[in-house]
Amino acid sequence: MDILDHNRRAWDAEVESGSAYTIPVSVAQIAAARRGKWQLFLTATRPIPRPWFPSLRDCEVLCLAGGGGQQGPILAAAGARVTVYDLSPRQLARDRFVAERDGLELVTVEGDMADLSAFPDGRFGLIVHPISNLFAPSVHPVWAEAHRVLRPGGILISAFMNPARYIFDLARADNEGVLEVKHSLPFSSTDLSEVARDRIFGADAPLEFSHTLEDQIGGQLRAGFVLTDFFEDTRPDDLIAKHLPAAFVTRAIKASHP
Repeated sequence: MDILDHNRRAWDAEVESGSAYTIPVSVAQIAAARRGKWQLFLTATRPIPRPWFPSLRDCEVLCLAGGGGQQGPILAAAGARVTVYDLSPRQLARDRFVAERDGLELVTVEGDMADLSAFPDGRFGLIVHPISNLFAPSVHPVWAEAHRVLRPGGILISAFMNPARYIFDLARADNEGVLEVKHSLPFSSTDLSEVARDRIFGADAPLEFSHTLEDQIGGQLRAGFVLTDFFEDTRPDDLIAKHLPAAFVTRAIKASHP
């Protein structure tokens, strides 16, 4: 199975079906961001603390696997020079839609989050990486490439799913309100039969990979990042999130000197 091709087509279909992760920000949100009144969410309920960000005025920002017309346009309206990088052409079209609608300047580039060869070393001052590396078979090249394209002192803000949620039968949790321990970790939906994948995630859904906290957090450290802050978030109306965090968010910097 070609994972990249499958997930590209799956996310294009998510746009067509109106997934919450594909709905662009509003005109009012862009207008507020231009006035300096903005919040950026990578998870469901908690915004990224404003002190986590550098000065955005003319900052080169990469929204890594962050299409959908959500984070990129807000950052552009706040004064950053934004590049949105995503596997899905239709997700990138959402960002271009907002840019054209609201007169923003941003660049969209299609590609795999584990391959940033389109960009030179040290290009960006800030990388914003929403919950998307669950669609990557390995996170290590994602962290390595993010480190390469950040300039020294640059900041990586990344969010990722709590891998513990994948031990449960997600379909039973959503449809029956039952938490049944079903899978071992690390989890990959590629290991399921097509029938099982359709039951748990829906027909033709993106392929998902749980990843370990060692790979998510330790992977950033081994890539050369220094973690400076961290928080957890929940998800409203999610049975599993009543018992454990739904997602984690890290702030890390690329050290100025090795």
